[in-house]
Amino acid sequence: MAQSFLMEACVDSVESSVNAELGGAGRLELCSSLLEGGLTPSQGLLQVVKQYVKIPVYVMIRPRGGDFLYSDQEVEVMKQDIELMKKHGADGLVLGALTEDGRVDTELCMEFLAAAHPLPITFHRGGGITERNLQRILQGTGAQEFHCSARSGRDSAMKFRNSCVTMGAAFSAPEYGLKVADVSKVRTLNAIARNTL
Repeated sequence: MAQSFLMEACVDSVESSVNAELGGAGRLELCSSLLEGGLTPSQGLLQVVKQYVKIPVYVMIRPRGGDFLYSDQEVEVMKQDIELMKKHGADGLVLGALTEDGRVDTELCMEFLAAAHPLPITFHRGGGITERNLQRILQGTGAQEFHCSARSGRDSAMKFRNSCVTMGAAFSAPEYGLKVADVSKVRTLNAIARNTL
């Protein structure tokens, strides 16, 4: 049976990008700061990821964590980031904006679409796919593209550990642990989708 779906993996490092491709992801959503829900990555990260993977790389355009109601200054930043990511090789962009009452900010999204032209856009504002919900979602919706992070934790190679000082706020990722895309998790999600569709 021919693969009739596209799995997009959300990644925030070169290692995760390579692992996601090895696991069978058909596209990447490249972010930074997944702990905050994904922010715009650096141009350097985009360029190095593009050197190591062959699948399309869509770049998150999001200036900060939190909600999706943006100030005029944040919109300026997002438009600049759109131009820079287009210039530096993004294959597509991932973005979204809401009004103060939680509806899609259609007017602003149309401005972003115009700025992003001719790149394709994925609207961002939702949850991801897991092994527990993938089959039900695919059967119930007929969706042919899905998004996952499929990450696992692993310990850092850092030998020196200072337990008295932490990098970041009280709620933060473990300093000596890393979350990276897990090849076997990506493969499992692909197998579930293949068997469902």
